[in-house]
Amino acid sequence: MTPASLRDDAPALAWAARALGAGTVRHRELTGGKTSRMLALTEPSGRESVLRLMTLEPWRTHGTALTARERAALEALARTDVPVPTSLALDEDGTHTGHPAHLMTLLPGRATLPDTPGRLRAMAELLATIHETRPAQPFRTYQSWAPPAKWEVPAWTRSPGSWRRAFDLLAEGPPEFEPTFLHRDFSHRNLLWQDEEISGVVDWVETSTGPAWLDACHAATALAVAADARSARDFLAAYTATTGRRGEQYWAVLDAVAYLPLPGGKPLFGEAAELARLDDWLVELMRPGVLTVT
Repeated sequence: MTPASLRDDAPALAWAARALGAGTVRHRELTGGKTSRMLALTEPSGRESVLRLMTLEPWRTHGTALTARERAALEALARTDVPVPTSLALDEDGTHTGHPAHLMTLLPGRATLPDTPGRLRAMAELLATIHETRPAQPFRTYQSWAPPAKWEVPAWTRSPGSWRRAFDLLAEGPPEFEPTFLHRDFSHRNLLWQDEEISGVVDWVETSTGPAWLDACHAATALAVAADARSARDFLAAYTATTGRRGEQYWAVLDAVAYLPLPGGKPLFGEAAELARLDDWLVELMRPGVLTVT
């Protein structure tokens, strides 16, 4: 009897095989994806690729736009120094696969927590390179992931006053910014490493136009939650040293608040240590001058 997972994937695998010009493909599921099922495909020749299937809600509902945006981003970056997959085929509305789907080359390397100054510096320098991209057509304006519905003091905080001040800051509205090409979900989770070199940047479905500092702050928040505030500070310092861009509190606070769930929604994480590190990071961001660069 054919396993249920294979039955479900059969149309997508057949479509991918046709797109690759291969009779058949073997597949294995990759781990770590939060918006999609990611399948590594192997052709009889041994060549490998990756198939993104937008099967998870709420992303599946928006999968047509997300997969099309990812393909456009990869095409915009194809002739740059940013190591990205090559887009091979797109079934954005799921006509052939049953789900919005994007087929790409498989890049070498693995995701890991950058735990050395050299890796943090490499991250910062690569982000600066991404921000130098000038696509022929601008991508959509960035979306805030911290809407007012999230502006509720979390029950687990040790500093409710810091969160209230954060919400007051966001209520003032964003400062002016220079429109910049953004990955929009740039973090250590979407970087592949080989030794001390970044071998790939993946997950471009949220590519946007917006303030460069928002991309940097998103990477910093992810580091603060996964590791510690020092890693986040060191990354931002390296980004500032590379670009000369001055840190802005608003964008850092916006990204930290984005980690809160919507009322009744599912938290992004639930471990007490991660919540404590997010709490500490927000408290640090609300201190006067913490992002001032001289």
